[in-house]
Amino acid sequence: MSTFKQYSVLPGFNLALGFTLLYLSLVVLIPLSAAFIHSAKLTWPEFWNTVTAPRVVASYRLTFGASFAAAAVNAFFGLLVAWVLVRYPFPGKRLVDALIDLPFALPTSVAGITLTAVYAGNGWLGQYLEPLGIKVAFTPVGVFVALTFIGLPFVVRTVQPVLEDIEKELEEAAAMLGATRWQTFRYIIFPAVLPALTTGFALAFARAIGEYGSVIFIAGNIPMVSEITPLLIITKLEQYDYAGATAIAVVMLVISFILLLIINLLQWWVRRRSTKV
Repeated sequence: MSTFKQYSVLPGFNLALGFTLLYLSLVVLIPLSAAFIHSAKLTWPEFWNTVTAPRVVASYRLTFGASFAAAAVNAFFGLLVAWVLVRYPFPGKRLVDALIDLPFALPTSVAGITLTAVYAGNGWLGQYLEPLGIKVAFTPVGVFVALTFIGLPFVVRTVQPVLEDIEKELEEAAAMLGATRWQTFRYIIFPAVLPALTTGFALAFARAIGEYGSVIFIAGNIPMVSEITPLLIITKLEQYDYAGATAIAVVMLVISFILLLIINLLQWWVRRRSTKV
């Protein structure tokens, strides 16, 4: 009895793993390692004084706080937008669906200038908001608006395919058994989209932490008020303080890694729990 060995057009595991590790090393590991090595030129007291300066700590607070808030808002409204796009036909639906991807294609500097023109004191919306005591441009609120703008597509495009794959028969069965719309959403739809929703939240949060171009124009870059950490890094590089810039970058990297690790563990727990159910 002859044996038949099936060959694949893809390379074997060893070769594929080797290329993967080489690519990750060149693109990710080596550049990140260079940041740690360069920051090591500072002594520990110098490193600590650099990364804990009041101006730097204020930028941490704004960067991570605004990023988390923007990702949370995008998680709610991104689910709502994805739900409307999947479940309801309406005129101009394809246009709305295409506009969701606009922050992906739009240069970040263009987005920042546009948002500033809209929300400035003499802008289209700002001229009506400022008399009400709501100032957006050149404040932390402007940072939040910019980060919300660039993060929305990550949630919508992550949740949308999951909503499309949910079988409507499950909802019909729940309705026949007497479940209300809220109960159907809570016990059937939401558990199915929760893993994708946490993934979209993590992607939006990660993008917001490192955002620069769309923020600097609308933020105003006021020290201790609306100055983000990436701008501080650029400022130190312009002052030829490479060690200080890499020290702040290392802190950003470590904090971002820890936060994303926590989010990924939460996502794993949600998926495991939904699988058991």
